[in-house]
Amino acid sequence: MANIVISFKILPKGIEVDFNQLQKQIEKALPAEAKIYTDFQTEPIAFGLNALIAHIQIPEDETGILDKTEQSIEQIPGVSRIQTLMVRRTR
Repeated sequence: MANIVISFKILPKGIEVDFNQLQKQIEKALPAEAKIYTDFQTEPIAFGLNALIAHIQIPEDETGILDKTEQSIEQIPGVSRIQTLMVRRTR
C-alpha cells in the first residue's frame, strides 16, 4: 500500500506564536491515520513572521483523510491559515 506525503505551509496568527508548542499541538490534532513524515521546518515570511512547514504522511486509499487533516490543523489556536505546497506519493 502506498502513502501520500503532503507538505503544508502553516501561517501563524502572529509573531508571538511559540512554534515548539504549535508543533506539539499539530502532532496531537492529526487524525489517527496521519503522521509526521519528517521534521518541521520554518520559513521566514516578513518582519519577523515565520511560517511552519509540516510534511504529513497519510494512507493513499483512505477516503476523506486529506480534508480531515487540513481541518484538524486549521482548528488549532494560533493558526491563521494553511496552504498546501506539495502532494506526492511514497511507498
